[in-house]
Amino acid sequence: MINELNKVMEQAYEAYLSYRHVSGKVKKVFLNTIADEIEALGDVLLETASKETNLPVVRFTGERARTCGQLRDFGRLVDEGSWVEAVVDTRIEDRKPAPKPDMRKMAVPVGPVLVFGASNFPLAYATAGGDTASALAAGCPVVVKGHPAHPETSRLVAGAISSAVSKCKLHPFVFQHVEGTSFEIGKILTQHPLTAGVGFTGSLSGGRAIYDYAAGREVPIPVFAEMGSTNPVILLKDALMHRAPEVARQFAGSITMGVGQFCTNPGIMLGIKSSVLNHFTSLLALELSMLPAYKMLHKGIHQNYMEGLDKVLYDKGVETIYHAHATGSLVASPVLARVHADTFLKNPDLHHEIFGPFSLIVVCNNKQQLIEVWESLKGQLTTTLIATAHDLELHADLMDIATTVAGRIVFNAVPTGVEVSNATVHGGPYPATTDQRFTSVGMDAVKRWVRPICYQDCPDELLPEELKNSNPLGILRKVNGEFTRTAIG
Repeated sequence: MINELNKVMEQAYEAYLSYRHVSGKVKKVFLNTIADEIEALGDVLLETASKETNLPVVRFTGERARTCGQLRDFGRLVDEGSWVEAVVDTRIEDRKPAPKPDMRKMAVPVGPVLVFGASNFPLAYATAGGDTASALAAGCPVVVKGHPAHPETSRLVAGAISSAVSKCKLHPFVFQHVEGTSFEIGKILTQHPLTAGVGFTGSLSGGRAIYDYAAGREVPIPVFAEMGSTNPVILLKDALMHRAPEVARQFAGSITMGVGQFCTNPGIMLGIKSSVLNHFTSLLALELSMLPAYKMLHKGIHQNYMEGLDKVLYDKGVETIYHAHATGSLVASPVLARVHADTFLKNPDLHHEIFGPFSLIVVCNNKQQLIEVWESLKGQLTTTLIATAHDLELHADLMDIATTVAGRIVFNAVPTGVEVSNATVHGGPYPATTDQRFTSVGMDAVKRWVRPICYQDCPDELLPEELKNSNPLGILRKVNGEFTRTAIG
């Protein structure tokens, strides 16, 4: 196994030596071709993914569109070219006491990237997902460790990417797909000296293990692990007084979406003790009771869900508000529980994510205690404010807390569903991610796979196109402190 994996990484590095110089226009064609090849798989891909995950075909119709859409979005990004953040500070010969040198900076790809496919999104966060798309856009060859929960889906998508590599006449090892159930595979690939970065979406234990593997290398490398969160929701009084039925309906759908198997599932809801909070809790339980229970992705996730429920629901002070009896293999019933803030603060076990259709309402005595509970939670991908304008006026100080808790602050909407855009932040303080400075979704995800390089007093003819005086690519650059697309005279 070690010899085979060594060969994989050697081939990836060989590909890197040429792929890092591929133009943005060629990469756009490549990324578009991957999307075309995935779409050409047709219903076979959708039906295979559904069969391997217990999720409906319609779910994968949307997920395929998201996957192909973000591939094409990254294609447009690299074709335009300004993403490299080129900076030019020209020489000042008569500066005293010494001349100022000519300094030019841009982002360059780091090298071969290892991507661990996620189990809960076999298309959008796996073989051709955001990590792979952004790394290929950056100019980094990708080695994907396919997730064993959906091996045939991974093979189909890997075949589509390999077909695109061939059609675009790129180095044959720009993309490679590795299979296997042994944890040792991930460790060997992470610690291989030619691996330059790692992308991971999954559990805290899995992400932390990979992070530690990378830190233990002779030469440490960045690991961008997205490890989920409880995504606390703040329920403010005026909003519940005016919109409780609507909010309950929205969040019942959010809690159960995809059988709760989303890293942005609203797992904890905070409110101040009142009759309106009680009313909302009853309405949310009623909405959950009208929704069917479905199978989870695989045995491991279902077992973790059931064990997590046992730890929480039988804890002293935790009240079960709704929990229907689920029948059938791997079926997960939606569950709603309630606990007082005093109990919650004393029991850190209640702060952890339960990956499934579960949410815990924490009842606080007052605003000060709500803040104490909110701040006791570790880093989150999202936090949500359900509030009217009046609520926000009364509690403007909550905004500062929100910005310290999470990477994305949601107002009067559910956190499930992560838009792919230039402004997206899908990240947050640890343990939501291992590096809160970056996002794993959206166009800025490309920044994880590059490093800055500076050329000092380099002859113009030796500079990359992005930094030449003539600006042949026409990209937006910062020249002597001002953004411009014009050439340097």
